[in-house]
Amino acid sequence: AGAQQSATVASAAAGASAELLPRFLLEPEDVYIVKNKPVSLACRATPATQIYFKCNGEWVHQGDHVTQHSTDRGTGLPVMEVRIDISRQQVEKIFGLEEYWCQCVAWSSSGTTKSQKAFVRIAYLRKNFEQEPAAREVSIEQGIVLPCRPPEGIPPAEVEWLRNEELVDPALDANVYVTPEHSLVVRQARLADTANYTCVAKNIVARRRSASAAVTVYVNGGWSTWTQWSACSTSCGRGWQKRSRTCTNPTPLNGGAFCEGQNVQKSACTTLCPVDGAWSEWSKWSVCGAECTRWRSRECSEPAPRNGGQECGGAELETRNCTSELCSHGERRGAGGPGAARGAHALPPAAASGAEDVALYVGLVAVAVCLVLLLLVGVLVYCRKKEGLDADVADSSILTAGFQPVSIKPSKADNLLTIQPDLSSTTMTYQGSLCPRQDGPAKLQLPNGHLLSPLGAGRHTLHHSSPVAEGASFVARLSTQSYFRSLPRGTNNMAYGTFNFLGGRLMIPNTGTAWRAGRSAGGAHGAWLILLPTCAGISLLIPPDAIPRGKIYEVYLTLHKQEEVRLPLAGCQTLLSPIVSCGPPGVLLTRPAILAMGHCVEASAENWSIRLKKQSCEGTWEDVLQLGAEPCSELYYCQLEAHACYIFTEQLGRFALVGESLSMAASKRLKLVLFAPAACPSLEYNIRVYCLSDTQDVLKEVMQLEKQMGGQLLGAPRVLHFKDSYHNLRLSIHDMPSSLWKSKLLASYQEIPFYHIWSGLQPYLHCTFTLERLSPSTCELACKIWIWQVEGDGQSFTINFNIAKDTRFSEWLLPDSDVGSPALVGPSAFKIPFLIRQKIISSLDTPCARGADWRTLAQKLNLDSHLGFFASKASPTAMILNLWEARHFPNGNLSQLAAAVAEVGKQDGGLFSEAEC
Repeated sequence: AGAQQSATVASAAAGASAELLPRFLLEPEDVYIVKNKPVSLACRATPATQIYFKCNGEWVHQGDHVTQHSTDRGTGLPVMEVRIDISRQQVEKIFGLEEYWCQCVAWSSSGTTKSQKAFVRIAYLRKNFEQEPAAREVSIEQGIVLPCRPPEGIPPAEVEWLRNEELVDPALDANVYVTPEHSLVVRQARLADTANYTCVAKNIVARRRSASAAVTVYVNGGWSTWTQWSACSTSCGRGWQKRSRTCTNPTPLNGGAFCEGQNVQKSACTTLCPVDGAWSEWSKWSVCGAECTRWRSRECSEPAPRNGGQECGGAELETRNCTSELCSHGERRGAGGPGAARGAHALPPAAASGAEDVALYVGLVAVAVCLVLLLLVGVLVYCRKKEGLDADVADSSILTAGFQPVSIKPSKADNLLTIQPDLSSTTMTYQGSLCPRQDGPAKLQLPNGHLLSPLGAGRHTLHHSSPVAEGASFVARLSTQSYFRSLPRGTNNMAYGTFNFLGGRLMIPNTGTAWRAGRSAGGAHGAWLILLPTCAGISLLIPPDAIPRGKIYEVYLTLHKQEEVRLPLAGCQTLLSPIVSCGPPGVLLTRPAILAMGHCVEASAENWSIRLKKQSCEGTWEDVLQLGAEPCSELYYCQLEAHACYIFTEQLGRFALVGESLSMAASKRLKLVLFAPAACPSLEYNIRVYCLSDTQDVLKEVMQLEKQMGGQLLGAPRVLHFKDSYHNLRLSIHDMPSSLWKSKLLASYQEIPFYHIWSGLQPYLHCTFTLERLSPSTCELACKIWIWQVEGDGQSFTINFNIAKDTRFSEWLLPDSDVGSPALVGPSAFKIPFLIRQKIISSLDTPCARGADWRTLAQKLNLDSHLGFFASKASPTAMILNLWEARHFPNGNLSQLAAAVAEVGKQDGGLFSEAEC
């Protein structure tokens, strides 16, 4: 609706002048009713004898008009002004039928005039945006579009954008603009554009803000140029030279990907060996000359000096006096007369003979010495030619041809896995039929039961919390929360439950398992390896009284696949543990919960700097604790053991353990797993060797993947300590009967690059050995697989696989669940009975002069290195017992704990009673 031109209806008598018709000086305009406040409409006309409002075709009652009369000073004509008030109730009466409008009608003696229509609308602005901006992660210089559709409203809402609560003004920044559809567009993302963006909609009624969208502008790392090749490692023969580069062109920022590939390259080199010159044999003596001398010569040519070798030492020409009668005869012939004969002094015959013999002996000795020297030189040259590197070192491009990193996402998640692995530092042999076995293994079961019963005296009633939520309903409720978008879909890697002040425990299925050997019921079908529960694996312990009394929390525990979460690593950092989330975030805990998960580090203070990382609400990863250093916050603490870490946290969230090596002696454990097809329908047969981080979560994923591919595990997994030496991992296959099988690998071995393994971000690294049967009737295979890390000094760690005739392809079983239910609620989640636990805490929390308190208990349990952390808590004894529960579930020995408590100084009769110091 808009303004309309005044309509003039003339009803005056014939001959009346048109100039005397009413003329509007003020016409009513469109207005909006805000909340319940009435609005006023006004009009003013001259000359006019009467003015009335008509709304939606009906005249407004005369009593509702407010009229004012005046005179126009310029023309002297009468002026009339009329006002009316319109309430919200009047407009709502016709709401939905048509819009509410009003119009003025003015009369004079010459006729009537109508004003434009003024529309009256109820103003509003709804709360919910039709579309809110979503968080984005974009690469630098990439375009960004943040859509925003404001809430419905009258009048339509105006939209503006805030960047970190500051107004975005396209007039001041040519890199951004707002589209007619209210979307914010950043033409080229800059690092300064990393911020929280909020869409703001406003009109005369209200101002609405959308949820903030975190935009992260990341920079992917880029390699610098290679340095010059270093000098060859050897000065003679074959050696190595290397060059390096750094991930600084540019440096990865804001979670950008680290550079792919190796930062160090090595290449074989050959340096020409220097050859020292050696003399040839002397020539024959010349005839005696006129000077009574003779000479002989030799050349520095056997060999001639080259490649910087030394020149021959000694004279090239040798002269001697003639001592034989040739000299005297020559003199006489040369003199030519008696005068000359008289001037010469002839030597006596005896003296001439003795001098000639001495010269002969000296010449023989010199020849013998030269022969010895030539022999020594020949031996040295032969030995140097034999030195050098192995001739079968292949070019690196050939070595890595068989390397196949894989990142396969299974299409379906299975609850059971029927395969498991094998490798070790000793020889293991396999030989057997390639056909699958149909016999079923006998399942081994562990005994279960309490080792320490509750107190017999008295009557105690412990109430369990609410039952565990059903998976579908829990996930449905969880999907309404904002943080659900970053959690894995499905429940295969998730545990959840409802807890109150009695606490409980959550466990990810099939992550607390280890290998145990058994034998099938028949006994004649070979050995079976079964994956049995031995520890809590990835678990979250919620201690008693951690949740305030009267509160009930729905808590979840999830295991992330590494492709689901971006964890930026810089420099020599490596992922040492799974990425685990527990939540929901913001849950109020009065005592720390304990998150238990495995790791793959061989920890030592001189070789490692290990940090606990937690993802913030903005999505960035922060260091919250450095292990071995003074804690910067009392909210987090970590107990690191040989294969597991126990994280005390008062704030739930997403955690990961990251390490940085301090020396080349730092090492992490790799789990080496060997798979092969259960059947061999073709002539080709593939053996896959996985190199995994030594954590059960990665092994679980690989087993699920292999099960879908029809793979079968060969032997139990083996462990290899992989050092931070920048050397690749090599794999080779040997001792395969050439008359039955042949390998299709072109090189003598395969290589997995060092950084692919060390980063820990590529979970399914493997190499495949493709073999070919020479005859379809061949059903047995015997071979040996070697795996070792190349070391610059020639030292290496080797793992052998020997597939022997007396072992058939085994079947592998994974239990239906890990340790009972994934969620244990209330007292059933703890080994220590609740009332006995309370007695121990009340008895040992109070400091005792004789040392019979919690400090002595910590020493008995080998936890005295954490006394500072325990002392900072309100109940140190409760912290000790919580850690014991986390470490020893489900197979903890309560008798040993009771013995430790008894050694503190309590008697059996008053073991769990209050005692005075």
